[in-house]
Amino acid sequence: MLTKPQVANANVTAANLIAPDTTGLNFYRADPMLADILRLYLPQELFSHIDPHLDRLGELAGGRLDDCARLADRHGPVLHHRDRFGRDAQWIEYHPAYRELESAAYGEFGIHAMSHRKGILGWPQTFPAVAKHAFTFLFNQAEFGMGCPINVTDGAARLLSRFGDEALKAKYLDGLTQTDMTLLTQGGQFMTEKEGGSDVGKLTTRAVQDGDRWRLHGEKWFCSNADAKVVMLLARPEGAVGGTRGVGLFLMPRFLDDGSPNHYRIVRLKDKLGTRSMASGEIKLEGAIAYAVGNLDRGFVQMAEMVNWSRLSNGVKSAALMRRAHHDANTVARNRVVFGQRIIDMPLARRQLMKIMLPTEQAISLSFATADALDRAEAGSQDAAAVLRVLTPTLKYRATRDARKVCGDAMEMRGGIGYIEEFATPRLLRDAHLGSIWEGTGNIVALDALTRAVGRHGADAALAADLHARIGDMIGVPQGWRDRLKQLSDRAVGFARAVAGSSESEADARRATSALYHVASAVTLAWEGGRIHEMRGDAKRMLLSRLVVDHRLTPQDPFAATAGQAEDAISERILGEGDVSLADASAFLS
Repeated sequence: MLTKPQVANANVTAANLIAPDTTGLNFYRADPMLADILRLYLPQELFSHIDPHLDRLGELAGGRLDDCARLADRHGPVLHHRDRFGRDAQWIEYHPAYRELESAAYGEFGIHAMSHRKGILGWPQTFPAVAKHAFTFLFNQAEFGMGCPINVTDGAARLLSRFGDEALKAKYLDGLTQTDMTLLTQGGQFMTEKEGGSDVGKLTTRAVQDGDRWRLHGEKWFCSNADAKVVMLLARPEGAVGGTRGVGLFLMPRFLDDGSPNHYRIVRLKDKLGTRSMASGEIKLEGAIAYAVGNLDRGFVQMAEMVNWSRLSNGVKSAALMRRAHHDANTVARNRVVFGQRIIDMPLARRQLMKIMLPTEQAISLSFATADALDRAEAGSQDAAAVLRVLTPTLKYRATRDARKVCGDAMEMRGGIGYIEEFATPRLLRDAHLGSIWEGTGNIVALDALTRAVGRHGADAALAADLHARIGDMIGVPQGWRDRLKQLSDRAVGFARAVAGSSESEADARRATSALYHVASAVTLAWEGGRIHEMRGDAKRMLLSRLVVDHRLTPQDPFAATAGQAEDAISERILGEGDVSLADASAFLS
């Protein structure tokens, strides 16, 4: 049975009958599987270096940063159009708690600069994506809203470093990657317009050449980090062709060389459902000075490359929301006593807790597998680049959708008090709804995974080969389970190919993308389970692989009882504190 802690005693008061929340929990120490996964993908020297820093961030995320996130969510940014002397001077006022969050993210940990600047946290090289996103994952368990400014600053630096000319890089790149808060210039990306959201080719922002620079005219409709000092945006140069091929990428500074504001205005800030701490606004461009980044006929392609990196970050952030929701639900389940029992000891509640945990673990595993593919692609692997091309939208599509349900179910685990804004669960649920909209809605991203990554680029072949290789590389996983995973992988890839190859099958794109996600996560979880058991004797993640297959990839009879003794036994092992032996896990995979 699950280990039972001491519960009620004679001194219990009405106040502590309410289940505790995660206040004071170290989110890194409370998540040993995170360290296990990082050991699988990172060199030992790098893991050992970042381990104490992750421990520090885990402590802050469950403590001071969580307090700041609650305050920043409650006291959102305020746009001012004039100073106290009546002069036109736009500025956004932020609560001090938001500034403290900035200092931690940009200053102490330098998350935005890890891919670009050597020496962050004392490491002599830049960080690989796997290591960077470990920090992203922990930070966003406390504060999701600031994840966007961090990401767009990182993205602006990446676009500039890859496509900008030397003069432009010399002028702006250092500021975008600074960890000294007095020298930092945060980045932004202003893409969405009323006329063209996902349909970028319809954008109407015009670029008029003015010597060696350009002047921009038009409106941008949804601009996060609205007062960023350096902005990347798309505009159509005068005389350019229509559609996406006529769109150029530009860098637009907030302030000109003489210190005066550039020629654009923040019209208003958006009143959003979630991510309330961060300023998103509507921007009117009135001849704003900007500089071309790269070839102007490649602007859309360059920005699309950045969007794919951003979608990985989006998936990691949604995994972070789920992990935070899971921490909260787990804390309630282990400490709330009703009808003389802890919630976690009740079969139905235990099953609901597993429904929170399983998609969380899927998202975490596939987030770091995708980050590893990015690292291999950056090192020159074309196969990894193809895998990345299909895994990124697949991760973004499914993890962001699962986050909405997981965060809602975690709220329900706490009951009526979980609906109250004094607890974290309402904020998690509000923030979770952004993930499946930001950087492409579900339909757009599913079509990207199927019609573009699979249909146009043939990334399915690389994914199939990658999954087969991972199955072949499993340690201790029974051969029968490997064969089952290989069969499911082939069927999922075949389904994706069929949908991508038929114009009549577009309506199946979401289902086919989900199938790829579930198969890839089932394979990854089994691979991790065998490797982690080899490291320290715990094959628990192999059992999660079985649950993915049972509940995500196997047809269910709606009139049949499905929760039997085997599932209850698996749940007890997964939710228990002890390790799961290889023999024990293998018995459930036969």
